[in-house]
Amino acid sequence: MRSGVEGPTLVLVVAAGVLCGCGVTLLLERSLSRILLGVILLGNGVNVLILLGGRAGAAPVVGTAPAGTLSDALPQAMILTAIVITFGLTAFLLAVSYRSWYLTGDDEVPDDIEDRQVRQAAERNELATADLGGEGPDADPEQVDPEPPRRRGDGPG
Repeated sequence: MRSGVEGPTLVLVVAAGVLCGCGVTLLLERSLSRILLGVILLGNGVNVLILLGGRAGAAPVVGTAPAGTLSDALPQAMILTAIVITFGLTAFLLAVSYRSWYLTGDDEVPDDIEDRQVRQAAERNELATADLGGEGPDADPEQVDPEPPRRRGDGPG
């Protein structure tokens, strides 16, 4: 390092790595409360990482210090934006977690039935069944939108 130039300290770099690592580990869990904590930790870890990318110096206000000694304002603005996004995602996950707890009494995310079928087919080395079609575009109930119900007075005449 050059003398007079300070870089990011090792403590902040390790803290960012630990926060991101713990956040990703918690995101891989099946419990919504752990997923929520993982999002919060990952957001904070990324904020510290963005902070390390900026140049340290005086407050970025024109006229308070020479231009070469001002800190970079872009990472600060990005961190503020990331805090707002993380807060919105946290509020959404809190609502989903509360609704799951209210309906089922548990915040565990269950396996999907189709996911189980795909996993079992993969374990048996089977190919997924192909939709060969043949019924035409208007006869496939999965592809055709139902007609809206008729109101009284609509119709011929």
